[in-house]
Amino acid sequence: MRKTEIIERLTAHGIKPSLQRMAIMGYLMSHRIHPTIEDVYTGLCKDIPTLSRTTVYNTLRMFAEQGAATMITIDDHRICYDGETQPHAHFFCRQCGKVYDLYTEHVPLLPPQSETEGHLISEVQLYYKGVCAKCRGAN
Repeated sequence: MRKTEIIERLTAHGIKPSLQRMAIMGYLMSHRIHPTIEDVYTGLCKDIPTLSRTTVYNTLRMFAEQGAATMITIDDHRICYDGETQPHAHFFCRQCGKVYDLYTEHVPLLPPQSETEGHLISEVQLYYKGVCAKCRGAN
């Protein structure tokens, strides 16, 4: 991932680039595995010894709040992050625990701050749960 792409993504979402923020965003943009906080921390801590889990947690939360990344809440125990912010669905495999992007599924495109039946919508997430093709083939 090029440094300029990372800086552009951060600044486009009103986030001041820092060494740690750039490393975390670079990880998200180059590792399309829907990483958890622990995945990001483990992937970066060798190169950035001063990095803490708290910094990763706070930075990923900020990215999600600013729209630079998407926080995917699979359940109470699994939260992962996606560097791909274009609308798309996700699939969570209950067997292997992987999260896959589904680009062929229809995802409702609602403008920010849409209203329906009096409810104000600020975010749309669509994901499916089941057994992935790879795990199904292993049985």
